[in-house]
Amino acid sequence: MTLAYDDVLAARRRIAGIAHHTPVFTSRTFDELTGAEVFFKMENFQRVGAFKFRGAYNALSRIDADRRARGVIAFSSGNHAQAVALAARILGIKATIVMPFDAPAAKLEATRGYGAEIVQYDRYSQDRRDVGAELAAEHGYTMIPPFDHPDIIAGQGTAVAELIGEVGVLDAVVVPLGGGGLLSGSALSARELSPGARIYGVEPEAGDDGRQSFRAGRIVTIPTPKTIADGAQTTALGELTFPIIRDLVDDVVTASDDELAAQVRFFASRMNVVVEPTGALAAAAASGNQLDLAGQRVGVVVSGGNVDPAALAGILAPA
Repeated sequence: MTLAYDDVLAARRRIAGIAHHTPVFTSRTFDELTGAEVFFKMENFQRVGAFKFRGAYNALSRIDADRRARGVIAFSSGNHAQAVALAARILGIKATIVMPFDAPAAKLEATRGYGAEIVQYDRYSQDRRDVGAELAAEHGYTMIPPFDHPDIIAGQGTAVAELIGEVGVLDAVVVPLGGGGLLSGSALSARELSPGARIYGVEPEAGDDGRQSFRAGRIVTIPTPKTIADGAQTTALGELTFPIIRDLVDDVVTASDDELAAQVRFFASRMNVVVEPTGALAAAAASGNQLDLAGQRVGVVVSGGNVDPAALAGILAPA
């Protein structure tokens, strides 16, 4: 299936008035550190606290009445789970979510709070796709995957479309990377609205399947990585997301857990906002020495803010 910016525009119309138009923040201190003019798209202020609501609502809104009556199922470490749960509640659809036993307690609680039924699994010994597929086959649920779905990709692309529409043409766009839904959707928008911009994906250092895939020109699968960026503990890019990333993205880089923790602390102490480690991926890379951003107008997607309070306290505590 070929996706285009027109699909993002259609998604914008569907989610208008439902998803939040999230704010854009700036930081003089961050600009001084990078030598760039940086615009943070704050998706931690999106409904459910993450960009995932955009794609989830776009996808669920397109399900026909017969499939709505049977319900939907999704698998997620947290943010997609909450997004599908809330979108389903808004649309009157039963939702079942497959989540790992070690998902952050706050994300489990929030998902249940939105009315979804949770089925848990061991992310290190079970394949969440298999668990979800078995339940979908047994109950007739419609599967809503976290990233490798055309409506998910188009919905996620609306964040960067909003960003560029608000701040104007950019020289670079830096986006967190897990399974690639946000990055591929962002690339569709950036290539249309800022065609000269360089587009970068950023993933955890411990889980660099995207970087390996980008370099190899094929999808590379890795074991489940251990990283504080729990929202990017994916093992491979998707069949839909990979070709978009391969064709439209300029490079994929990584950020270490130490760099993510430092960036989370920066957001909390200098910008007074809570950002989860996964949400800090793009900013961490922008503040390092991997990307040459000096003198440029740069869009940085902050993808979410759902971090367990205990985990956040550990990150913010002095060494």
